[in-house]
Amino acid sequence: MKQKDHNRYIDREKSWLAFNERVLQEAADETVPLLDRFRFLGIFSNNLDEFFRVRYASVRRISMSKNALKKLDNGQTASELLQEITEIVINLQSESLQILHKIEEELNRQNIFMIDETEVDEIHHSFIKDFFINEVSPDLVTIILNDLAEFPLLRDAHGYLAVKMVMKQNLNSSKTEFKRTRYAVIEIPNHINRFVVLPEVDGKQYIMMLDDVIRYNLSSIFSIFNYERVSAHMIKVTRDAELDFDSDLHKSFLEKISNSVKDRRVGEVVRFVYDNKMEKDTLQFFLDKMEIEAIDSIIPGGKYHNRRDYMKFPDLGRKDLKAKNNYPLPVEGLDIEGSFFSQIKERDFLVHTPFQSFNYLVRFLREAALDPKVSDIKITLYRLAHNSQIISSLINAAKNGKSVTVQIELRARFDETSNIYYAELMQTEGIKLIFGVKGLKVHSKVCVIERNEGKKIRRYGFISTGNFNESTSNFYTDVTLLTAHQKIMKEVSKVFDFFEVNYKIQRYKHLIVSPHFTRIRLYNLIETEIENANVRKPAFIKMKMNSLSDYKMIDRLYEASRAGVKIQLIVRGICCLIPGIPGMSENIEAISIVDNLLEHSRIYMFGNDGNPAIFISSADIMTRNIDERVEVTCPIYQEDIKQELMDTFDIYWSGNVKVRIHSEDLSNTYRKDENHIFRAQLELYNYYRNKIEVILD
Repeated sequence: MKQKDHNRYIDREKSWLAFNERVLQEAADETVPLLDRFRFLGIFSNNLDEFFRVRYASVRRISMSKNALKKLDNGQTASELLQEITEIVINLQSESLQILHKIEEELNRQNIFMIDETEVDEIHHSFIKDFFINEVSPDLVTIILNDLAEFPLLRDAHGYLAVKMVMKQNLNSSKTEFKRTRYAVIEIPNHINRFVVLPEVDGKQYIMMLDDVIRYNLSSIFSIFNYERVSAHMIKVTRDAELDFDSDLHKSFLEKISNSVKDRRVGEVVRFVYDNKMEKDTLQFFLDKMEIEAIDSIIPGGKYHNRRDYMKFPDLGRKDLKAKNNYPLPVEGLDIEGSFFSQIKERDFLVHTPFQSFNYLVRFLREAALDPKVSDIKITLYRLAHNSQIISSLINAAKNGKSVTVQIELRARFDETSNIYYAELMQTEGIKLIFGVKGLKVHSKVCVIERNEGKKIRRYGFISTGNFNESTSNFYTDVTLLTAHQKIMKEVSKVFDFFEVNYKIQRYKHLIVSPHFTRIRLYNLIETEIENANVRKPAFIKMKMNSLSDYKMIDRLYEASRAGVKIQLIVRGICCLIPGIPGMSENIEAISIVDNLLEHSRIYMFGNDGNPAIFISSADIMTRNIDERVEVTCPIYQEDIKQELMDTFDIYWSGNVKVRIHSEDLSNTYRKDENHIFRAQLELYNYYRNKIEVILD
């Protein structure tokens, strides 16, 4: 097929939906432990919520603007793209319901039963009634809608029961009866576990959805009404998550973000999901009252929504139905009980979570907080764990008289409230806060520690591909470089100088920093490979990332492919590049790995005429990361760590389990080899375990 018969790029939104289909494939995969399949269903649903709140909402805004008829990069108008997205989502939702049904059938074979309000046995009646009265009823918000002048606000991504009561009413002495309909809405409490575990009976375990517990008690909730029949069907709205910032110059940035987050809850509805068994008049009542007219925003679903809650499905003590969690391994040569400063002064170390423990980073900060020679700690924070040990370590340092500076990104999407809380906490403890650069999110993951050693100051620190978050480090794969390389650490200090004086552009020899230098530096690295290929030298590019969507960078990779550069891409999520097209990308292969751990590390490698240039980065190859954020890409100079990262990439690339091939048709075809099963995440754990065992031997 000739090149002109192909598009040059895959549409970003469709590629993202293909990624979420890969997550759904894991839920369908019978080789995945049963309770973990529930977790993947929850991840699929949670991803879809965020997609509608952000990406779908963005396209929708375009469809309603003066550019509504303008063709997008994929040749469609925004309205046409919305319609296609809706069709894809409806199909995925339907598929997810079929998968859920199959999982529940398998649960039954394990003597675990999901029951609804119509299947309650007498033996569970008292337990459910007591649970409702004591745990649910005190927090239940129920609103009768018919007589309200204004429809109540339904909060984003919360679950609600749309209630219809058909009333009986006596008139005059004739006792003539007529029917009248009343509507109500019940908010399902989100702080109560969605899955209510009922008492075990004869070795059988029972679970009931909180929604069904409420349905089972409708007669108690509406006992004051003389109704003939009552029904309750679940609905959910998703709202546009875009923040609108207050321009009041007298308000602090903290106030503006806080107010914007509060305003988000009244954002435009971009999706209305309803139980497809709901009666038509009930559905129309809610659509009319909420003024929802856009057909592409109305999605029929099953009895239960907010399936993201399946990420917290109870384990029921059945460890045999969950994946075995490997314990984190020690980092070769780094004694967690010894002084990190003395060890890192001698050489760099790489921490690869969750194969190795995130506690190394916490331990480093704890030591810095106590060390009398440490004068300054500077760190960037983007997403933080609940009860963050990182924050605790920084507060400890401040209490010990250290100068602590924290660049905290208040605009980290959906983590704004948490970050505002931590910002206020740190302010009260005397920590200096920086709230970013106007017009740029700070997404870099860096820390620099200054230590007085004799007559000079020596800098130590770490640079990472992932957030400094103990919770996500348990299932996000990320790499963090611990280093005392003075030239690199000096340039990390320059990044903090830029945060404070951002009209002055810093210059870097070692680090690659967005938004000013990443694009040109990556272009230059790709161009070097092209030049090497043109003179018949070995040339390769190997990249591992979350997303690849910047068209200009994709064009450079196409150019490198045409020159003969061999390119291997591991892209977990969005991939707008089309590999394997003759005359355009025949030297490019691209895969995605979706497995038990979330692949999050960004590793970039260039052949460089036999002396590979290797980098770790906070940045994906997306326009926002390259041009619109502060990102840090760090070179790796130490030979053993370079080799470790090359080994890591090769292990991932050798995988043939949980590996899908990126293709133009978005088919998510598995890469398979029946003769040699190779599961990359498991093999990578074994790689680190073998290194430790060799040392112990």
